[in-house]
Amino acid sequence: MRVAVIGASGQLGSDIVFVLGDDAIPLTHQDVDVTDASSLDVIRDLKPDVIVNTAAYHKVDECELNPLKTFNVNSVGALNVAKIANEVDAINIYISTDFVFDGKKGRPYNEDDQPNPVNVYGLSKYIGEIVTRNYSRKYYIIRLASLFGVKGARGKGGNFIDKITEKARRGEPIRVVDDMIMSPTYTKDVARMLKKLLELRPEYGVYHMVNEGYCSWYELAKTVFEIIGWDADIKPIKTRDLNLVARRPLFSALENRRLHKLGFRMRPWREALKEYLVERGLVK
Repeated sequence: MRVAVIGASGQLGSDIVFVLGDDAIPLTHQDVDVTDASSLDVIRDLKPDVIVNTAAYHKVDECELNPLKTFNVNSVGALNVAKIANEVDAINIYISTDFVFDGKKGRPYNEDDQPNPVNVYGLSKYIGEIVTRNYSRKYYIIRLASLFGVKGARGKGGNFIDKITEKARRGEPIRVVDDMIMSPTYTKDVARMLKKLLELRPEYGVYHMVNEGYCSWYELAKTVFEIIGWDADIKPIKTRDLNLVARRPLFSALENRRLHKLGFRMRPWREALKEYLVERGLVK
């Protein structure tokens, strides 16, 4: 199985490449720009069995101010990948997000729930989903949430855990929202489950793939420092206190219903978090 991984140097892409090992064909932004259809010619030459598209513009507030760039990467890019996947008869895997939902359900969203994005980023990813579904002969749409991985989210200046631990090192106060609920997810666990999915090749469609359970960002931050054993200056605030440019869904936790039906389970987020902190060298 030859798997072309677009965005191979990113937080998620790097772990997919690591887990797939010799099956992975890593493609960085220098190799492939999904917004430029001609740059995808390299995939025509490689003829992979699977294409995993992790490329995304995901700075949520910047997306609100730069809708053309956002839709170009997240939606038009998805169209370009779908077309080349059909051409080489590859399975097209589009990485999506919990932000396709509006957060009003009040409990975890499953794959059958109707998306209703409340910001430009979420809308662009939902359109990317529609394009993937309608243009791909063989596809999986994988919805993820609140990722943390060793590579960090370079486009965001590091993931959430990187940012709060760095603040703690500097002795700075840490203020985190306690009214935004999500599913913290370890990129290495996503990569491992994606490998299992590709080995099984179940029915095509949408799959949620997050660590089990959910919490607020404040609870996640508190748990990080409890595991590390640091006495950080951390206090809860409300989302409205941040004056964010883009609206956020306040409850966007996901349920892995379709994985459960296949007999697969992701481990609890606290367990995954501890392994991540060990991998980062923050816990022995």
